[in-house]
Amino acid sequence: MTSTAGPLVGRTVTVKVPATTANLGPGFDTLGLALSVYDELEVTASAEPGARVRVEGVGAGEVPTDESNLVVRSIAHAFASVGHELPGLDLVARNAIPHGRGMGSSGAAIVSGIMAAKGLLEGVVEFDSQQLLALATELEGHPDNVAPALFGGLTIAWMTPQGPRHKKLIVHRGVSPLVAVPNETTMSTALARSLQPVSVPHEDAIFNVSRSALLIAALIQSPELLLEATEDKLHQSYRASAMPETDALIRMLRAEGLAAVVSGAGPSILVLGSDPAQRLLATDLIEKNATTTWDCLVLAVDFRGATVVSHPIEAVA
Repeated sequence: MTSTAGPLVGRTVTVKVPATTANLGPGFDTLGLALSVYDELEVTASAEPGARVRVEGVGAGEVPTDESNLVVRSIAHAFASVGHELPGLDLVARNAIPHGRGMGSSGAAIVSGIMAAKGLLEGVVEFDSQQLLALATELEGHPDNVAPALFGGLTIAWMTPQGPRHKKLIVHRGVSPLVAVPNETTMSTALARSLQPVSVPHEDAIFNVSRSALLIAALIQSPELLLEATEDKLHQSYRASAMPETDALIRMLRAEGLAAVVSGAGPSILVLGSDPAQRLLATDLIEKNATTTWDCLVLAVDFRGATVVSHPIEAVA
């Protein structure tokens, strides 16, 4: 283990990471989209061992504020991967991404930590995009959320024997996302995955292959195809019993011609409008038909992905 902890003391980095929505209907564990809701993080390397975390916004008073915090564990994972000793850490997390709602909060926390490590070790070790994706995927377990969080835009992610890979695509400017977030309901990704069958019918697999291919075309070239392109037979129906209101609202929205799907593992709903007016229609329909309270977030696609800024040690007062 190389000791760089001492020279890093006093270095501060700021990180900004977007929310994400994965699957997008048929693209299970493969497609992800970065959205314009952000967690922000400030990390300072300290001479005092251990980690001290202050959380503002979402998760305040709920998430751990010591070394067990997911952001801290992600920083430690990145440092260990390159054989460098972890300094003490003082963190301030300003969170806006809802937790347990299918908007990539755990992926964002992991990416925040990986990017913070990249910034703290700037000039000592350089992480390329492939390393960042590999580290984040090791912690998250699959790359569909961490890829768009890291790189922005629409990402296709896949696994190889050499590790995860991704391709970033630019979304058509007509695509207009809305995420409806329930106030009272959360969903564990582990629970959602446990509802999946071990195998699916051959015709369902073929159905999703066709819709996934069509969805790429719809998102980057032909938004008018989004309703058909977001049809799915691999995962949403199996999870419906665990989030009945989500399922009912999606069925209602789709019957009205809106491309509505489960956002990630749920229970939030992603509506991919083919023009901005569809978001207003979706908001109105949800408000009129929901039996509980939902927040409708009118969002943009984030094209930049995660960013980190390192502040020179001598500039820290």
